[in-house]
Amino acid sequence: MLRAVIRISKRLDEMKNLWNQSDAAACNSELDLRVYSSRLLGAAPSLVLHGGGNTSVKAEFTNVFSESVPALYVKGSGWDLRTIEAAGFPPVDLAYLQRLGALTELSDTDMMRQLRLALLDPAGPAPSVEAILHAIIPCKYVDHTHADAVVTLSNTPGGTQLLQDLLGDEVLILPYTMPGFVLARQVAEATLHVDWERLKGIVLLHHGIFTFHEEAEQSYSSMIELVSMAEKRLAIRSVPYSPTKHLVTSGQEELALAKLRKAASQLFGAAVLIQWDGSELACGFAALENAAELVQRGPLTPDHSIHTKPFGAVFEDNLPADLAQFAALYRAYFDSYRLPEHQILDLMPRFGVWLGKGMIYLAANAKRLQIVRDISTHTLSAIQQAEAFGGWEALSREDLFAVEYWELEQAKLKTHHLKPEMEGMVALVTGAASGIGLATVEALAVRGAAVVALDVAFNRSADNSDLPQAAMCLQVDVTDEAALQEAIHAAVRQFGGIDLLVSNAGSFPSGSLLADIDEAVWQQSLDLNLSAHLRLLRCCEPYLSEGHEPAVVFVGSKNVPAPGPGAGAYSVAKSGMTQLMRIAALELGKKGIRCNAVHPNAVYDTAIWTEKVLASRAAHYGVSVEDYKSANVLGTELDSQDVAEVICALLSTRFAKTTGAQVPIDGGNDRVI
Repeated sequence: MLRAVIRISKRLDEMKNLWNQSDAAACNSELDLRVYSSRLLGAAPSLVLHGGGNTSVKAEFTNVFSESVPALYVKGSGWDLRTIEAAGFPPVDLAYLQRLGALTELSDTDMMRQLRLALLDPAGPAPSVEAILHAIIPCKYVDHTHADAVVTLSNTPGGTQLLQDLLGDEVLILPYTMPGFVLARQVAEATLHVDWERLKGIVLLHHGIFTFHEEAEQSYSSMIELVSMAEKRLAIRSVPYSPTKHLVTSGQEELALAKLRKAASQLFGAAVLIQWDGSELACGFAALENAAELVQRGPLTPDHSIHTKPFGAVFEDNLPADLAQFAALYRAYFDSYRLPEHQILDLMPRFGVWLGKGMIYLAANAKRLQIVRDISTHTLSAIQQAEAFGGWEALSREDLFAVEYWELEQAKLKTHHLKPEMEGMVALVTGAASGIGLATVEALAVRGAAVVALDVAFNRSADNSDLPQAAMCLQVDVTDEAALQEAIHAAVRQFGGIDLLVSNAGSFPSGSLLADIDEAVWQQSLDLNLSAHLRLLRCCEPYLSEGHEPAVVFVGSKNVPAPGPGAGAYSVAKSGMTQLMRIAALELGKKGIRCNAVHPNAVYDTAIWTEKVLASRAAHYGVSVEDYKSANVLGTELDSQDVAEVICALLSTRFAKTTGAQVPIDGGNDRVI
């Protein structure tokens, strides 16, 4: 159990040594200590970003015969140093790895097969591609990061000499070579006559840095020390961007984003998300005279090209046309370096500069979108630093192509993974803080959608932790059209558009006969339960028109087909909303937008059905609460999730040919039937 609370400063010149003796002493084994120090490294984004870097420890493994086998516990594929656990370090036969390291030639595909063969626990994850390199370094603990500061210095003119002068003879500086077996052989040959006790680290230009020692603390401390030296060197000459304030938008920019997303989805072959970054860093970069040229020079490290492609797009006024220009440029890049066995990747960029306005990120889902943004943000900072040292010089496109089209990456194209049915789609749900709205947000997120959740009940200062991580929560009163419009603009800036709309926000006013209805109560019900749905549809329609398989579901009520006395304010408003849906289906169908409605009834886990109300209604009918809750034709009890499932079905392609429909969700109500 790790007790340390790990924090890291965001500024490059504030790298701190976070080693805590009491936390380290609580570790019960060498592997526990490896986990602890790996997490310290993983907590620093300027060292390790989204699964980058790898660490290892050489320790004994006891097999089924109770024999002790020297093993390398090395980071496994799919694990992140920030959250890694002992299970993320598969034990590999150390002697076998060292024999592999002595070979003169081994393809990376064969290397991965041999690494799998050398696993001492066949249930473990695939070992890191750098496992052989870790094995041939004769120290117990080995740490490897893609430290921004070190790589940034290497991406400048004269970077090799600059690093050598800075870090001294205790650090070996090696030219860039491909990861995997080739890199292991390079290090093996370069260190044949090295005094390992004197050597503190190895810098791989354009790639990263290794440190190592018999003690975990010393290996970690050496990493922090060397990276701190690079950070301080960068800080001497760094000139910050002049921040450009984010422009107040008129809605034209957001509509342009939606059109770009539509074109990008067609280019990608499936729905994608895009995000407009209007932060000071992004806007400052976009304001540079040579921003268009800088964004195409190359990434911070070649590993990033797997996530972001090797260069970005340049967006000006006609975003779809600029996208097409990138696609042509990327195809020409592929044709320049391709081999017969290469299969071209999609032509969609992953990031681009919107000149004068900020950065744009593109990805298949919300998780990938965050990865692209994080990597791009680090790259922008690195470019800023490097430009102060004579210019940003990334690897050649030929070298970047070799990583992007690495045989191990190409092999992944042949494996088929089922993606969630709504991946890449954007859904907006109103009344999302509880009941049917919350259940719908959760159901859409499970299906892969990026969800924008609106509710007046959201607390701006709270984390709204009840909602799925992929959801964007906004506190909005849907009866305030100006606030609603800004919320929709924010959603489009965050995800690029709107495909699916669930118009759910509403309330059930206190019961009253028509003759006794309070005029204010009547008007409030019409505003929230009817007019707000019109405003929402009107605000979303331009984005739905550009959306991917767009669909709308209005959440009505059993009171529409079967009203009861004393609920006139509610029933009339919900009936009007249903009529609104029918007209919308007729008017928007020519744009491919489907509109349907659901009519729930007796959904007892919603806010209006308190225990007191349930007990009162059950007593009124002379039955138990349990019998009252299942008093329908099917004799079943309903909850918000049941409604959410039907909503998701209507939004899905399973109902691609249905519009203008009204679906009861009530277990069968004899008055409705």
